[in-house]
Amino acid sequence: MMTGVSDVWSPLGDYRPLPGVHDEMVSATGEPRPHGGPLIRSLEKLGLAELTSRWEGAKRAIRDNGVTYNIYGDPEGVDRPWTLDMMPLVIAPAEWNRIEGALLQRSRLLNTILADLYGQQRLLHEGLLPPSLVLANPSFLRPCHGVPVPDDVYVHLLAVDLARSPDGQWRVVADRAQAPSGAGYTLENRIVLSRSLPEAFRDCHVQRLGAFFRAHRDALMALAPVERRDHPRVALLTPGPLNETYFEHAYLARYLGFTLVEGADLTVRDSKVFIKTLEGLRQVDVILRRMDDSYCDPLELRPDSMLGVAGLMEAVRAGQVTMANALGSGIVEAPAIAAFLPELCRSLLGEELLLAPARSWWCGHPDDLQYVLAHLDELVIKPSFPPRTRQPIFGRTLSAEQKSGLRNVLLAHPEAYVAQTEVPLSTAPVWNGSALEPRQVVLRAYVCSSGELSTVMPGGLTRVGAASDIPIVSMQRGGGSKDTWVVSEGPVTGVSLLAPRRLTVRSERLDSSLPSRVADNLFWLGRHVERAEQTARLLRSLVGYLTREDTSEETPEIEALLHVLVDLSLVPARLKDAALSDLEPQIVMLFRLDAQSPVLRTTLLDVRRIAAAVRDRLSLDTWRILQLPQDLRVRHGRAQIDDVLAYLNRLITDLAAFSGMEMESMTRGHGWLFLDLGRRLERSLAITRMTRSTLSATPSHVAMLEPLLEVADSAMTYRRRYFAEAQLPPVLDLLLADATNPRALAFQLAAMADRLAQFPREQKSASPTPEQRMVAHAIEAVAAADFDALCEPGADLAFDRLTGLLDLVDDDVRGVSDTVTLQYFSHAEPRVS
Repeated sequence: MMTGVSDVWSPLGDYRPLPGVHDEMVSATGEPRPHGGPLIRSLEKLGLAELTSRWEGAKRAIRDNGVTYNIYGDPEGVDRPWTLDMMPLVIAPAEWNRIEGALLQRSRLLNTILADLYGQQRLLHEGLLPPSLVLANPSFLRPCHGVPVPDDVYVHLLAVDLARSPDGQWRVVADRAQAPSGAGYTLENRIVLSRSLPEAFRDCHVQRLGAFFRAHRDALMALAPVERRDHPRVALLTPGPLNETYFEHAYLARYLGFTLVEGADLTVRDSKVFIKTLEGLRQVDVILRRMDDSYCDPLELRPDSMLGVAGLMEAVRAGQVTMANALGSGIVEAPAIAAFLPELCRSLLGEELLLAPARSWWCGHPDDLQYVLAHLDELVIKPSFPPRTRQPIFGRTLSAEQKSGLRNVLLAHPEAYVAQTEVPLSTAPVWNGSALEPRQVVLRAYVCSSGELSTVMPGGLTRVGAASDIPIVSMQRGGGSKDTWVVSEGPVTGVSLLAPRRLTVRSERLDSSLPSRVADNLFWLGRHVERAEQTARLLRSLVGYLTREDTSEETPEIEALLHVLVDLSLVPARLKDAALSDLEPQIVMLFRLDAQSPVLRTTLLDVRRIAAAVRDRLSLDTWRILQLPQDLRVRHGRAQIDDVLAYLNRLITDLAAFSGMEMESMTRGHGWLFLDLGRRLERSLAITRMTRSTLSATPSHVAMLEPLLEVADSAMTYRRRYFAEAQLPPVLDLLLADATNPRALAFQLAAMADRLAQFPREQKSASPTPEQRMVAHAIEAVAAADFDALCEPGADLAFDRLTGLLDLVDDDVRGVSDTVTLQYFSHAEPRVS
């Protein structure tokens, strides 16, 4: 677009805006808009090669940070990486000031409407809103009528979707007042892009987001009762890991310092809401909800909901907990309400509406219906009420037969539809990896409100269309996102979410309340991580022997390893009978993506699934480690057995890194206790299972001793200690009874006893507890074992006495798992006092 001869690469060199629409970066004359000049000049200094490299780095950062967005109905949509464009949407300061004022007005207006609809209902009595538009709306929650709301603030966080029409005016596409999403993604976009383009970020003097999030956090904490505001308990209520924006729920909970809970984590007692924690019930003061209104209470709102909390409406009505946003807020999201907002603004606020929607007609009004029927080609037809999953209908795209059918539908149910003029969305340049191309954009802006003041986020989440010929901008339909830069006239200062240093902070070392569900997930995360490591180590031992130069059909270690792997159901039984030449390709097949139910991959998927459920409890480094490779990736053609060995080496290294993070970086709170207990318990069971399987390989169990030492990472210790070939009694003494060996059974049992001693329990509980007695019984049995005697086989060459010891330990360890589950996770086992 830029004219003149220049050797300097320009990102706008081949950029061509779409005809007939407003472009956010380029004017109608083809020149860059003034407020975008600093960005363009900064990118020119970087050059094409550097910008491409930065773009790859940004995508890698998003993957490493685990930023995901789930696409419903898409088999590949679960945990899909978030899409961020390298080109931010830049907004001039004067223009943003107008938008900011209009957003503040809109927030006041919507809160005033909600206060009336759930209060005196003057709007209905005076005809300013048709009763059928409100009372027939499923989002109007009758149980919420008359329920007090602090300071009449119903919408504590409002999201407004804005689009610019061809005349350059911003218009409202939709309001999101129930549980608006995207604020967390906005923050992550800012972090990634400001680190990818720090020069441009500084040159443009971009306004920071920290003040908004601090205001939002402080406003929520101020909703707690006065006597609890020093240490209020705020919970972020999520539908769970399968929700499309679960990443954001965990991200915001961690960033704001709130407790992430699911409905099952909460209970209502005496009209109060409590979190079910390991320490007992802990009262909740404020709930920041991220699920739609009707799902929140199966008793009064939606009987089929499995996500909410029975009795929550009762607690809200009693004023014992504050919901943000208030239940019932979703009614102002109805598209049909938009047609009445200009008049409502004049009546309620005495002002003209500053951010007008596209011109709207509610078909429930006879005159509006007639206009819509006569102008279908020019209009977009939307449902008046939820669900929002119903797509709008563009009249210009319909055939004559389809228009006739639509007219019949409108005549039969006119109140169920609203029509709007079709507004072509503005475009902005999107980086495709080598050049810029125009895409439609919608800006989601945010307002946080409290009783005293409201704050507008300087910027917001800009969404871009999946393609230039798709008129709908939606993340569920393959769209992407942009960071939004509101520029300033001069330098800006950063704002921290933390309290200023001049405030006195009380020193505390108390462990924050841990929901039982989280403890359960951490316990099983530890078990599955350990299970994955043991499986990988056994498979690596087999592959290691297959890749040795001296391997032959008579290699006894391969036969012994296959016996153990088959016995533990880690590889198919057919491999035991395979010839050496056929064994290698069959092993490689186990690691292919299309392999049927491979045990290792299933375990790794379980690790990722459970880690996602406790994501707010994991550091970013720990999360990155747990993004374990699920299958063999080969860059040089067909996979070979040495590729499998390299994959297993990397996997075991990653799992070892998790062990290091667990031991060196996690505070020794209750979460760590359950995580580590799960690991110790699973390792104990792995040792007993491998040993029992080794003994059943009679008489080839001797050939399994070296691999057994390798799997237990104890081969070097054995050689340094005995200077002899592996023999059964000293091997078992090292792997079962040596309490100084971190891989030994005795070490695991001692660690389990230590963790159990630190578990939360009632003061009147019996000591030792049943689980402590089980561990002590196992420790005593192992310590008293005479392995020279136990390793003497019987007449049938079976090791019955040794197997009996393993069975005893196995039963005790499994008993610990069952008892802990009943007492701490399901709370089904009464504590003995």
